[in-house]
Amino acid sequence: MSATSLRFDIVTIFPEFFRGPLDFGMVRQALKKNLVSVAIHNLRDHAGDRHRTVDDRPFGGGEGMVLKPEPLFRAVSSIASQDSSFPACRTILLSAQGRRLTQETVRELADCRRLILICGRYEGVDERVTDHLATDEVSIGDYVLSGGELAACVLVDCIVRMVPGVLHNHRSTLNESFSRPAAATQPGKRIQEPAILDHPQYTRPESFRGLDVPPLLLSGDHRKIKLWRRRKALEKTLRNRPDLLEYGCLSEEDKRLLETEFEG
Repeated sequence: MSATSLRFDIVTIFPEFFRGPLDFGMVRQALKKNLVSVAIHNLRDHAGDRHRTVDDRPFGGGEGMVLKPEPLFRAVSSIASQDSSFPACRTILLSAQGRRLTQETVRELADCRRLILICGRYEGVDERVTDHLATDEVSIGDYVLSGGELAACVLVDCIVRMVPGVLHNHRSTLNESFSRPAAATQPGKRIQEPAILDHPQYTRPESFRGLDVPPLLLSGDHRKIKLWRRRKALEKTLRNRPDLLEYGCLSEEDKRLLETEFEG
């Protein structure tokens, strides 16, 4: 059996939440292969009173409740001291106020051996947790969830895909949406390459309800197929996510490609 290469410790007030989302797909396979491990920790176990209180009203007034600092500091300290073979690498607070999750961030976090994930709740967490406990504050998108549990599942899924041995074909992560060309990420090289969306995919049947697969994909001309896919990926990115290209300079080759006409 393979040695576990990455451990997740998830701190939440709803530990039962994770009984379902982590039991399917690649995460389940990675757990079965012992490539990753996931431990769920109930924040209420680290409360300091018999009522297991983990939240309180915010100073200065306002709606809702805020997660208290004491239980979270106790929880992370206790977790970090468990299993010395997995020293804590990063402590991540899942929060709507965090930096937006990107594929680059996923690759960065996938290099860690251990990640502690704090699931925010209610109106948020005491800012002392953000400033002095969490090493990262991450948001999975520009919207508000009722808690960080769903965000934690998203983060786990994204990162697990990057763990060697999880995907049958390791190249699957190299040519998909938001991935940058290898040359753009080589150490010591400053190559400004845009991260673009994936190209369109087609499978059998060749014709469905009068909708046909582009003939070029059936031609066997791999060079033209590669260029066509790049062109379609650029078009889709410009159409659906032009912000991805706002700070990236298209190469002259890509500009010419967008002007090229393809048969089919």
